[in-house]
Amino acid sequence: MLDHLGSSLSFPTKESACARASTLPHRAHLRAVFGPAARKGGRPSARMPPPCIPDRVVFEKLVQVLVFGCAYERIADRTCSATTLRDRRDEWIELGVMDALRESALEAYDRFVGLEVADVAVDCCITKAPCGGEKAGRSPVDRGKQGTKRSTAVDARGIPLGTITAPANQHDSPLLVVTLERAGASVGGLPEGTSVHLDRGYDSELTRERLERRGLLAEISRKGKPAPLQATKRWVVERTSSWHNAHKKLVWCTEKQARVVDFWVAFSEVIIIVRRLIREAWRRYRWEGRPSRRP
Repeated sequence: MLDHLGSSLSFPTKESACARASTLPHRAHLRAVFGPAARKGGRPSARMPPPCIPDRVVFEKLVQVLVFGCAYERIADRTCSATTLRDRRDEWIELGVMDALRESALEAYDRFVGLEVADVAVDCCITKAPCGGEKAGRSPVDRGKQGTKRSTAVDARGIPLGTITAPANQHDSPLLVVTLERAGASVGGLPEGTSVHLDRGYDSELTRERLERRGLLAEISRKGKPAPLQATKRWVVERTSSWHNAHKKLVWCTEKQARVVDFWVAFSEVIIIVRRLIREAWRRYRWEGRPSRRP
């Protein structure tokens, strides 16, 4: 019965296999898309390239990552994937987008409000870096766990002028000069006679010599003597550190590459400067759409 030529159960012969029609009509289309000719570039692919995600969507997603400190996969949705967030972040790092945005925000604040660089405060803050990385070291305040240190210079109102990141096991004093150089580059150089307010961790003759060599005045709390925070002008840098720590990506930083850590620190400074600009401008100016209550 199986050898009967007209039976549907007969074994296919060479002639019947060649004459048989295609079972799936779209197989030819799939061969055109996934076949060897398409993979080698012989024929153009029938698939359309994925649409480009607007920068605004990616920027809003990265703000959420900065504020909440969660993984990229937690923020990704159908509008933007985690891979796109990382790729666009790396692209902006290569182009220096966040550094340029920070300079623009600082320039706008200086134009409309004004930076007060006659008094500058510098201090360090240690945060967690559980994944290690290029900016991680043994934290002296967290039982030797991995941590990152931020050295920040601010003006008299707490506006961040420059921040340096380093492993948590580095001392504060060697980071002072680099931090002041970063701050000076942001404002076109610190004026001569600027008072630099520091806590007792910087109390050394070497620190005073370094500041004097640059024409800066050292206002350092003495070791062994009470120095209430409210009695000095360095409390503003403590407040700025708390503003930084409101962005949980910096408090619990899982990034390993130094350039990515610096990207998030610069991103945090942009948010802080813009928020302070809106708040101070609300008191000084009137414009269309101005909120009725102070932001």
